Amino acid sequence: MAAMDPKMKECIDNCLNCYSVCLSMAMNHCLETGGKHTEPAHFRLMMACAEICRTSAHFMLIGTEHHKHTCRECAEICTECANDCEQVGDMQACVDACRKCAESCRQMAA
Repeated sequence: MAAMDPKMKECIDNCLNCYSVCLSMAMNHCLETGGKHTEPAHFRLMMACAEICRTSAHFMLIGTEHHKHTCRECAEICTECANDCEQVGDMQACVDACRKCAESCRQMAA
């Protein structure tokens, strides 16, 4: 097997990190904090973000060219999630993980 492109490896790492941060923050911080942290639109967006990150990483790991499509969608959802988490407040870890993932996914989708 050919060595994986370093940019792709970085993107996979960023996707898996964002998946982990979004999921754990939603299930712990948001559920425990309540209020606007558990409003349906915000919570669904976090779940969608975690899932598209996991899927994009999976598509890159299995080596399908379809990763370009999932990465494009992932960048869009991560950007939306970062903005939403920033607006909700007290979620900087999620904001940072989402922005970093969005940037590397944009490069993979190009």
